[in-house]
Amino acid sequence: MNKVVLIGRLTKDPELKFTPGNGTAVTSLTLAVDRRFKRDGQQEADFIPVVVWGKQAESTANYMSKGKLMGVSGRIQTRTYDAKDGTKRYVTEIVAEEVQFLEWGSSANSNATNSSSQFNEMGSSAPQFPDENITPIDDGDIPF
Repeated sequence: MNKVVLIGRLTKDPELKFTPGNGTAVTSLTLAVDRRFKRDGQQEADFIPVVVWGKQAESTANYMSKGKLMGVSGRIQTRTYDAKDGTKRYVTEIVAEEVQFLEWGSSANSNATNSSSQFNEMGSSAPQFPDENITPIDDGDIPF
């Protein structure tokens, strides 16, 4: 079984591209995922590369930006390629099957969370902002 579930913050804005030929959307991003334990009182994070395909890729690029919290479930995939300098490169990444936007919008709404804003391959609509009565949660220091 190959299943991964991650919640983390984007380290930079997602990068949207389209494949040559059929023009399928593909978005690349990196999630900073906190480790369970602290080292010397400092929170450590792993920086996980994620690839999102199709309509989810377009939605992710349109609604998410650096520092926003998101959830991803998918599978680990490894691949190799030959670099321009002739060396063989190895890549391990998460291929997203489901994406959840846990934070989005402008800085005025950056603390709003909503776990029900799930986007899937069947299409998506613009996210609806949650009730104003939700108390924001302090996420602590962001490592970027």
